[in-house]
Amino acid sequence: MTIKISQNFDSGAIEVLRADSADTIELNLRKDSHADIHQWFHFRVQGARGQKLTMRFLNAGQATYAKGYEDYQAVASYDTENWFRVPTKFDGAVMTINHTPDTDSIYYAYFEPYSFERHLRLLGEVGEHPLARVHDLGSTVDGRDMNLVVIGKPEAEKKIWFIARQHPGESMAEWFIEGLIDALLDDANPIARKLLQTCVFYIVPNMNPDGSVRGNLRTNAAGANLNREWMTPSVERSPEVLYVKQKMHETGIDMFFDIHGDEALPYNFVAGNEMLENFSDERRQKQQAFIDRYKNASPDFQDKVGYAASKYKEDMLTLASKYVGHHFGCLALTLEMPFKDNADLPDPAVGWNGARSAALGAAILQPILLSLGDY
Repeated sequence: MTIKISQNFDSGAIEVLRADSADTIELNLRKDSHADIHQWFHFRVQGARGQKLTMRFLNAGQATYAKGYEDYQAVASYDTENWFRVPTKFDGAVMTINHTPDTDSIYYAYFEPYSFERHLRLLGEVGEHPLARVHDLGSTVDGRDMNLVVIGKPEAEKKIWFIARQHPGESMAEWFIEGLIDALLDDANPIARKLLQTCVFYIVPNMNPDGSVRGNLRTNAAGANLNREWMTPSVERSPEVLYVKQKMHETGIDMFFDIHGDEALPYNFVAGNEMLENFSDERRQKQQAFIDRYKNASPDFQDKVGYAASKYKEDMLTLASKYVGHHFGCLALTLEMPFKDNADLPDPAVGWNGARSAALGAAILQPILLSLGDY
C-alpha cells in the first residue's frame, strides 16, 4: 500500500511535507486556526504495516512550547480507544518519532484526544441521571453548543465550579472532568453523597469546543486564548467566556477549579492566588490546607514543583482563576497535568493519560469535602 497521512477529522492537525517512503517522512506542526501557535498534532498513517516509520517534525524547535518536546514520548493508537507511548526524540530543532505499526492504520497524537463525540455522549449520560441537568448557555463562534452540567440542588449552600479545556489541546482536562462527574454520580461513593447534601456542582466539561474540533492547542475559532479573556469577553471574540462568566455571577462561587495541562513540567500541581492584592494570610492558609488534603487524597498530586507566584502580573485578572479569586474572594485554583508523564509515579507504557487524569478528577472530591468548613 502507498503510505497516506491524513488529518481531516476531529482534532486532526498536521502538515505533510513528504511521505513517499516510510523512513523519510517529513512533517510540520500545523498552526492553530487564526493564531500563530503550533504545538498540537494528531494524524492518521495508513499503508505502513510492518514498516519502520521515521517521522521528522521539522519545525518542532520553533514550536510555541519547544521545551514540551524534551523528554517527551508521543502517543499512538490503532483503535482510537487504547493509546500508548512510542519512541520519540528531540534534538532541539527536529522531533523524530520512530515506530513500526502492526496494522495498516494507526493514529499518532500529542496527547490522548478527548473527542467531541465522547463529549456529547458524556452530556447525554449526565442528562439521564436524576441528580443532574445539562443546560445550554449559548453558542460558540462556530455555532456549537456551550453546555453546563449541574449536579445537585441549585439551592444548595455551597457552589462549586469547574471549567476545563479553555486551551482545547489540553485534552487531559476533559478526561479529568469525566472522572469527576463519574465519581459525583456514583451512588456508592460516600464522599459524593456527603458533598451533595450541601453542595451543588457547576461544571463546564469543555470551554472550547471549536478549538477542540479544529485541532488547536490554545485558541478558539476566532483566535482568542480564552484564558486571557476574563476581564472583557465579547460575543464576537470569546462568547464561551462571556456566557460562563455571566452564569458565575448569577450563581455565586465558593470554590473554583480551572483544569489545564502543562507541556513542559512532568507533574500534577496547582497555581493559586498568591499574587492578588486582596489575598490575605487567612486565604493563604486555607489554600495550602486544600493542597495538603489533595496530596493526601492522591499520590499523583504534589506541590514541590509548579509555577512561581510571579508568573502572572499585569494580565493576571484576565485569567479565570485570578479573576474568580479576586471578585469572589474564594478558593480559586488552576490545576495543571502533564503532557509527558508524572515523574513521581511514571508509567513508561502510557505516560500520563486519560485514565490517570480521570482518577485525579475523582480524587479531588475528598479535599473539597474536607475543606467545606473553610469556605
